[in-house]
Amino acid sequence: MNTGSIVCGGACLLFLLLAIIFTVFKEKSVMLISGFNTMPKEKRDLYDKEKLSKDYRNIVLIWAVIQGTGAVSAYCISQYTAMIAFIIWFIVFLKDVHLDEEKAFGKYKK
Repeated sequence: MNTGSIVCGGACLLFLLLAIIFTVFKEKSVMLISGFNTMPKEKRDLYDKEKLSKDYRNIVLIWAVIQGTGAVSAYCISQYTAMIAFIIWFIVFLKDVHLDEEKAFGKYKK
């Protein structure tokens, strides 16, 4: 085993665990979302927590697939493919990060 497959495999398992948490705990798991957990309770009640939970579950599953693909390709092809998978994951991650609260959660308002 090489380092690239271990790192990508570990990240894949972490993201799969998060996806399972979002699937099992549904609306309660939205407290794991950065920015949402710091809002006042009155403001959090204005958002559709079920849809928010499903979307973040899907986002984390996409991350797991990217890292899982990187782990398998690093094991089978070359450990440098893990770096490519990490770069792809980082680009997808930055696409989903918003510093503005309204931009991040605006589409989930009831």
